[in-house]
Amino acid sequence: MAEFQYVAKTAAGETVAGVIAAETEATALRVLDERNLFPLSLRDQSGAVRAQTTRRRIRTRDVGIMYGQLADLIGSGVPLLRALDSLIKSTVNPRLAEVLKEVRAAVADGTSLTEALRGFPEVFPALHTAMVQAGERASFLEDVLHSLSTFLERLDELRSKVLGSLTYPALLAVVGSMVLIGALLFFVPRFEPLLGQGSKPLPTELVFGMSQILRSYWHLLALGLGGVGVLAWGSFASERGRRLFEEWRLRVPVIGTTLRMLAISRFSRILGTMLANGVPLLQALAISRGATGSKVLGDRITEAMENVRGGKPLTDPLRVGGLFPEQILAMIRVAEESNRLDKVLLTIADTVERRTNRQVDQAVRLLEPVILCVVAMAIGFLALGLLLPIFTMASALGRS
Repeated sequence: MAEFQYVAKTAAGETVAGVIAAETEATALRVLDERNLFPLSLRDQSGAVRAQTTRRRIRTRDVGIMYGQLADLIGSGVPLLRALDSLIKSTVNPRLAEVLKEVRAAVADGTSLTEALRGFPEVFPALHTAMVQAGERASFLEDVLHSLSTFLERLDELRSKVLGSLTYPALLAVVGSMVLIGALLFFVPRFEPLLGQGSKPLPTELVFGMSQILRSYWHLLALGLGGVGVLAWGSFASERGRRLFEEWRLRVPVIGTTLRMLAISRFSRILGTMLANGVPLLQALAISRGATGSKVLGDRITEAMENVRGGKPLTDPLRVGGLFPEQILAMIRVAEESNRLDKVLLTIADTVERRTNRQVDQAVRLLEPVILCVVAMAIGFLALGLLLPIFTMASALGRS
């Protein structure tokens, strides 16, 4: 009998480690499941890691498509092994195909689909395996896979929408900054001999001064920016620094509201989807806490878990800090009382996503002209500083 070293998460979200004796890795995973532990890594004492998933990062979109195809195959009556064979042949992502081959081999050896997926936590996180486990136990695996496919599709669409909306404003800012720096380094110095050493208008003095500083002290400026970057990196590396930054970020007007509502939408959809597929509330809360992407919101969910464990309402801890709008809290409270929490949470997720999409669109539409105006003002100030003394000299020559 071999000994396996494991690192796992408890139902309360705590990370634990230990050694377990089992004949095979599948048996060790089954024992961890019976202890209500969610494995993060599993290795035998010889050091052979169960899954080298750090080299196997796969896009969420491909995993969602795979779930949908597997649900269709199972719903059509295709046995699981034949369905996995079909997916291995049809999957266009070669890394996902390799993972599916190992999953298929584990299932063929008698391992459940849940235990086989848990061997690849970077591809199939605890959220996915918990839902698949509920589907296997309650015989509605097809519905669970369809839910996962829809959930990942919505999540990918939302992420793509936000990133796509920010691409053009970011490009404007980068190009405008490069144009200004290039002009100060290479264009402005050509005007200095022409304008002489006499008195110049204030805009011209400022433009020449910025150009001189940039040309003479660029290395010091680069070192300063690097130092600021190192300090910022060091601050973010600490738990306290990340938390302070996130608390500040969530309270920034417009941007903070959007980020907070996105986190609430993820939490509501994940928790609602898991409850709808038979995952117990405490286990669903423990998993959805880490999937929100917000430490501050995760703390509120941890307190909510303690309330639920003590038989108290879910909404009281969520109200602390003002992260959740009062309207959403009222809906959750009524849903708890009417035993419709899963449906109401999914409704909340849909509503919040629609509102957040509109807010993101409006913010981006406002951001683009703001960036254009800032770049235009900077370039206009540069042109004014260079042309104003020329016009002044021309007027003086005309009067003489």
